[in-house]
Amino acid sequence: MSAVPPIPRTGAGATTGDGSQAVESVVIAESVDARVGPRGSLETLSQAEIDKLLDTSHTGLYTLFRNCALAVLNSGSESDNAKEIFEHYRSFNVQIIPHAWGIKLEMTNAPAAAFVDGQMIHGIKEHVFAVLRDIIYTANEIISAGRLDSKDPASITNAVFHILRNARVLDVKTRPNLVVCWGGHSIGDAEYRYAKRVGYEFGLRALDVCTGCGPGAMKAPMKGAGVGHAKQRITDGRFLGVTEPGIIAAEPPNAIVNRLVIMPDIEKRLEAFLRLGHGIVVFPGGVGTAEEILYLLGVLLDPANAQQPLPVVLTGPRASAGYFDNIARFIESTLGAAALTRLKVIIDDPAAVARHMVQSFEQVRAFRRKHNDSYNFNWLLRVPYELQQPFVVTHASMRALELQRAQPLHLLASNLRRAFSGIVTGNVKENGVAAIERLGPYELSGDADIMQLLDELLTGFVAQGRMKLPGSAYRPCYRLVA
Repeated sequence: MSAVPPIPRTGAGATTGDGSQAVESVVIAESVDARVGPRGSLETLSQAEIDKLLDTSHTGLYTLFRNCALAVLNSGSESDNAKEIFEHYRSFNVQIIPHAWGIKLEMTNAPAAAFVDGQMIHGIKEHVFAVLRDIIYTANEIISAGRLDSKDPASITNAVFHILRNARVLDVKTRPNLVVCWGGHSIGDAEYRYAKRVGYEFGLRALDVCTGCGPGAMKAPMKGAGVGHAKQRITDGRFLGVTEPGIIAAEPPNAIVNRLVIMPDIEKRLEAFLRLGHGIVVFPGGVGTAEEILYLLGVLLDPANAQQPLPVVLTGPRASAGYFDNIARFIESTLGAAALTRLKVIIDDPAAVARHMVQSFEQVRAFRRKHNDSYNFNWLLRVPYELQQPFVVTHASMRALELQRAQPLHLLASNLRRAFSGIVTGNVKENGVAAIERLGPYELSGDADIMQLLDELLTGFVAQGRMKLPGSAYRPCYRLVA
């Protein structure tokens, strides 16, 4: 690997720390050079693992690890454009250095916001080493070990289980109490405050929270739940963040996450949410939130899951009721009225949301006990194979999506979910943004009425500013063709 060229420094270096936890740093304007010891997980690596991680060839892991680590260090950034973030810190570099106590990470030109008085913030350090842990484990123990057969649904689910178990997020003995919260990463102040109030009601009832780990509706319920836990003197609350490499730069882990997991792709991330959670709460968002709702319905509409108790609540402040009206209208018009029976809408009532979760969790507990299923990982839920397969977003794959009514409802939901996934990619993921700049918007085609419904929903998202961070002009990455 080529060395990073010297950079003029604005101050002298400072060395602090205690043994393997030491951080030695030099501040350089907006960046820092640092040597960081592990915190939280993965204290040691074999030489083979180090060599694989630092392999810069097209088959190597270095770029994956480097980009995920940079995203974590850049937590709190106002940009949700991965291409912009990676370009701004293009000189960022990270090396793994063997050390008497195990390993250290040597970083050059790291974002200065990750440090305070020469020391990396402890939570960020934990997140960096969680990235290292999950990338190494997935590469060696899942992919190289042949544990993942992409053509076998059971093998895919087992891979999700093993990654979560290795991250120690399944090591709990408690009644069902984990609420998965979805919603937009760039919501407005009123929606943020509302999600925080809902989280507070969760915390007062000793419920834990799992989100996509980023800002906005992923951070707010965790923040509120933290206050609720503090009032109830709960010191071991779980704030799980589940992400994947393609989205982590646009949605870097927020500071409240105390258990971070990096799944290999969006499909395994979504399956992890459903296997971990005992209930789902959806706050206002944009196209990514619509993707999650359609994935969820693609699972719940499978006849095999007809008896599966999984409470789902769509909630927001009074001013956001129109967002859920649009979502409900789109779902009813494309997937039918039966799909809406799997969702409950509660507007402007945080306590009612929390009470509904607590009551529903008793049903979840009874069902799991009756069928001898784990409280920590929902093995009985059937995730259709079509929803487990990674959707590689390209102009060709977007054009090829089957957005017609002549298919089972759970498959139509799956294809609609892929359409929204592609729009997320074109909006914020580095590879998608670059492809749109090079080849123009993705094209989506299908039944005329479905295209009309899609157009109405997406136009509404744009008008409400739900496609980009506030203040950013939105240029559509898609074009609808009837």
